[in-house]
Amino acid sequence: MMIVQSPKKKKQPKSPEKGARRAKPPPPPFFATRAAAPSSAIPSSSPAFATPAHPLRPFQPPTPAKAVVLPIILPPATLRPLAFRTFTKKHSLTLTSSALQELATFIGRHCGSGWREEGLAEKVLEELARSWKNCNGGVIVEGTSPEMKDMLKTLEGNMSGGKILSGPRGLTRQNSLMLEPTEDADHSKTRLGLRPVTMLTRDDSQASFGMSSIGLDEEPDDETLQDARKWLKVINAFEQPRYTYNVAKKHFEKTSAKPSLLPPASHKTDAFRNRYNVVHQRLLRNESFQTSAVTSSRSSALRQNASSSAMQSHKITPIANLLGRHGTNHMLLGMLVMLPTGNLAISDLTGTITLDLSHAVAIPEDSAWFTPGMIVLMDGVYEEEEESIGKGLSGSSGVGGTIGGRFQGFFIGQPPCEKRRATLGVSGLDGGADHTIGGGFGWIDFLGVGSERAVGSRMRKIEQRLLRQPALADPDSPGRGRVVIVGELNLDQPRSLQALKKVLSLYATDPEGSTPMTFVLAGNFTTHAVMSRGGSGGSIEYKEFFDALASTLADFPMLLTTATFIFVPGDNDGWVSAFSGGAAVPLPRKSVPDLFTSRIRRVFAAANAEAGLSSAEGKGGEAIWTTNPSRLSLFGPNHEIVLFRDDISARLRRSSVRLKSKTTTATTTNEDDVTMSGAAAPPSSTEQQQPQKEAMDIDATQQQREEEEEVPYDIQTARKLVKTLLDQGYLTPFRQPSRPVHWDYTSALYLYPLPTALVLVDTTAPAFCVTYEGCHVMNPGSILVGGRRGVARWVEYAVGGGGGGGGGGGRAGRVRECTF
Repeated sequence: MMIVQSPKKKKQPKSPEKGARRAKPPPPPFFATRAAAPSSAIPSSSPAFATPAHPLRPFQPPTPAKAVVLPIILPPATLRPLAFRTFTKKHSLTLTSSALQELATFIGRHCGSGWREEGLAEKVLEELARSWKNCNGGVIVEGTSPEMKDMLKTLEGNMSGGKILSGPRGLTRQNSLMLEPTEDADHSKTRLGLRPVTMLTRDDSQASFGMSSIGLDEEPDDETLQDARKWLKVINAFEQPRYTYNVAKKHFEKTSAKPSLLPPASHKTDAFRNRYNVVHQRLLRNESFQTSAVTSSRSSALRQNASSSAMQSHKITPIANLLGRHGTNHMLLGMLVMLPTGNLAISDLTGTITLDLSHAVAIPEDSAWFTPGMIVLMDGVYEEEEESIGKGLSGSSGVGGTIGGRFQGFFIGQPPCEKRRATLGVSGLDGGADHTIGGGFGWIDFLGVGSERAVGSRMRKIEQRLLRQPALADPDSPGRGRVVIVGELNLDQPRSLQALKKVLSLYATDPEGSTPMTFVLAGNFTTHAVMSRGGSGGSIEYKEFFDALASTLADFPMLLTTATFIFVPGDNDGWVSAFSGGAAVPLPRKSVPDLFTSRIRRVFAAANAEAGLSSAEGKGGEAIWTTNPSRLSLFGPNHEIVLFRDDISARLRRSSVRLKSKTTTATTTNEDDVTMSGAAAPPSSTEQQQPQKEAMDIDATQQQREEEEEVPYDIQTARKLVKTLLDQGYLTPFRQPSRPVHWDYTSALYLYPLPTALVLVDTTAPAFCVTYEGCHVMNPGSILVGGRRGVARWVEYAVGGGGGGGGGGGRAGRVRECTF
């Protein structure tokens, strides 16, 4: 209080006289204190005038003006030789006319008259070519593509006087038109799926940018990348890149339009057109459908020989071209459809015609299924309607509609499959640029993990060091690169949890560092669609089943901290089963909601915390709930594993077309290099079963067919199922009412390029492991073996020969059983 009151006493004068004496008059104007001069003013050199001291700023040289380039009009024809030498000769890229026009406009505007003499244009073209390959733009360079526009915009901001800047303000190895960092599964930023950004900090050279800037010969030093599981990525069906085939350019183009679950009806037609174009271009790449100039020049006498007849090429006739060609033989490629009248027909992009398959036989016999919705090859004769013969066109609308008459089919077959190496344009185990064959789509990044041509050789070196070398050093020890696939796991059956507990206990005893890297658990997780049954508990009961699964997993903390558990839903799982009642739901379907799986995630978090592992650093195990179907990418594009849960075998039997079996003639095709191998019937003992390699040549002779009669029925069924799916290159080759599909997400259902492995969980088919055209197909069935009490069954897949019978570098799956 005293401190506050004391100033008040001083401010109150005792008398007016004293207050007047204390007041000071204002100083004269010329004695008034002058304001300090601005810091930019020149200070006085004489301190006698009491001039305030002004700090001097350090000398700053004037900012040099940006070099001005006089734009010129550069004709594309003038730039064409230099662009051809840089893009085509050096980088194996093809420039379109629009791209050449864009480059000529850009170089003329920013390089000016010195584009040739000073070599400015060559540096710009070199940088753009490397950047285009870095972003996996494909072999054909499009000037109207968003990637090209972004690269030109970025390069424009880093140029001065026609030259590309380098250093802190210019292009460096960190910011030179490279892909933006993305978050991967272990929350570390990577470029092109190769290695963390912190490992790409070399500034020793500015000679190259893009892909060439990454040290492909260097090995990752980060400890988190020394485990093969860190190179595993789960690709959601709704996040997978969408590509469409461009017939004019003969190349795949990435779809930039935003997909929708409720698209317009025109997208259904686009989905069929793209599927047909993919099969058609794959068929034209087959040697049997390629015209040879040497063969066509031979005499007709030589063509009649058996040796030369095999060299004759086939020709596909559009359906619209059948009009007016009564009684002629043709080969058609189209989709089997059902007309509103109930008749079977075949349809392509030009029209539809009714089929008569009363005399048709399958080639090869009984080797594949044929159902409406499949794209097939049909050989036969066109017959016009009786009343229209001699009158020109039959009484129908012609092109675009159902033409009159019918097509008498004699032979029907699946379009031949194409190996993955041929699709990507590489050959040999090492692949890479040194082992290439003509054509292919090696520059296309179908999964978003890097293309085969860009990162394939690098990924194979890492796989060799992490998986194959340890397997060769100790072939008897269990390998790290193993994927354990558990089939249908019905959590509402207590015996299923007992069987799962027994299976996990077998792998929990493996030495540290040798446990499997991945466990795949597939639905249906309930026997019935629980969420659509009103009086059975609904969603509450459904969550209790997953809580019971969490209790079972908690007993194996070692596996929870060293492996990735992947859960694939079925048709009876939520939420979609709430309105489908267990019927076929549209594909692809989303994962099980986090509402029901929260306790399982807490079990993984508790196990990692107890082991001192931090999930933020990418350490420890994890649980991933993915879509159906989904894909696993291991070491980039080196390994692609498709996960699919569907009872497709029963659906094929229900909707297949009955054909006449061959009795007298034996007709063969030209596919004499297609082989298939598979595992025998399930083992009867509790030990591991080794796969039996039983080769089946599809163009078998009569003696080979007699030997195939002794092959067990289960193996024949497995081969028939596998050949049907892989030849179609599509996971759901059915009519839309039989198996609905989201039209905008059909890219996730394609099997082209052929994956390295396909996990098909089908409870209506026997358990098998079959290899066809280099693709290893596995079906574990249900974890509980029907008709055998106390027996559990699953499949173990060794990636890259991970020991345990895998063999040096091969991929092998085997059906295993145990008692519990």
